[in-house]
Amino acid sequence: MVKAIVGANWGDEGKGKVTDTLAADADVVVRFQGGANAGHTIKNEYGKFALHTCPSGVFSKGVVNVIGNGVALNIPILMKELEEIVSRGVPMPDIRISDRVQIVMPYHILFDECEEERLKGAAFGSTKSGIAPFYSDKYAKIGIQVSELFDEHYLKDKLYNICALKNPMLQHLYHREPLNPDALFLTCMQYREMVKPYITDTAAFLSEAIKEGKTILLEGQLGTMKDPDHGIYPMVTSSSTLAAYGAIGAGIPPYEITQIIAVSKAYSSAVGAGAFVSEILDEEEAEELRRRGGDGGEYGATTGRPRRVGWYDCVASRYGCALQGATDVAFTVLDVLGYLDEIPVCVGYEVDGEITRDFPTTRRLERAKPVFERLPGWKSDIRGIRSYEELPANCRGYIEFIEGQLGYPITYVSNGPDRKAMIYRKDRVK
Repeated sequence: MVKAIVGANWGDEGKGKVTDTLAADADVVVRFQGGANAGHTIKNEYGKFALHTCPSGVFSKGVVNVIGNGVALNIPILMKELEEIVSRGVPMPDIRISDRVQIVMPYHILFDECEEERLKGAAFGSTKSGIAPFYSDKYAKIGIQVSELFDEHYLKDKLYNICALKNPMLQHLYHREPLNPDALFLTCMQYREMVKPYITDTAAFLSEAIKEGKTILLEGQLGTMKDPDHGIYPMVTSSSTLAAYGAIGAGIPPYEITQIIAVSKAYSSAVGAGAFVSEILDEEEAEELRRRGGDGGEYGATTGRPRRVGWYDCVASRYGCALQGATDVAFTVLDVLGYLDEIPVCVGYEVDGEITRDFPTTRRLERAKPVFERLPGWKSDIRGIRSYEELPANCRGYIEFIEGQLGYPITYVSNGPDRKAMIYRKDRVK
């Protein structure tokens, strides 16, 4: 059985926690897209971790963790992550890296930094992890597949060609020193030694795992609103964040994905620029939610920068679940809202004097104003509750109101950062 765990919103929904929880009953966890530009924060018996490249199954014994061909692989960051988790008592995980995955090169990060600097006030809010330049090269057919590290003559010729293309822009647009292909080749040889033990034909491995009836989790990065086709373009990431891409980024047939868990926060948050209709504009009110949010506050796992926060957005979330093809919704960080007397929920947008419940394209979205309904809060700490029926009536009312707005079953309810803080609503399973 193949399950995809993906974000319904802007990212930072708690996918890592959901994957870590479900990995206990899985055989394989596959990271299928994105790079080290966003992190998954996980808290379990080993401690608190921020993963950027490792699949979130690395904490579960017996799980094979696959880095799929759709990932932007920053090899030094992966090695550093593995070293850190093992140094903190986690048994060395079983890691398999696709022989078709492409690698983030130092010049990708350099170009990312240079372009953000050039754009200044019009910048995209990049984490400067090299993601956009990486995917640009991939689709321009000048990316480097990890398997190419083992063909030295071919690799040297390719690096000279890459430098011939990139150096004029680097020197004349960004006024930086040119790239040295010989130095880049030495870097590639270092990368080769780092990843050599892990390189696998992961498409063949996953095909066999499917035949054997193994449980496979596909782990996505970010969420629907950051998808380059269907999100808030151009303030998006550079790889598809949708479950449909999980088949491509992992190398499996699309019909094998039988469950899609769209993860959605009980309130909204976003890192970086872009339209965010339900954002709390009162900074004192926003900071209160930000301070209480998540586990240790709403600050990016990769950048540490404060996230923008807002009330739950049913319009964006319904759209996000629809694009993901959600069979289930995992509703996270519900416990954070226990301090509120009443909780606003965005149920529609007003755009140019008209009310809509459909998610508009970016230019119209930027003119949208939220239409709120206010629900009573439950004014209590719900951490430690393990059954849905034990939740306060107003808390259940909040979940069920949003479930009705979404039109998708909220099957999982997370009421704390720990792995065990997850309520499973069996009655919602079709």
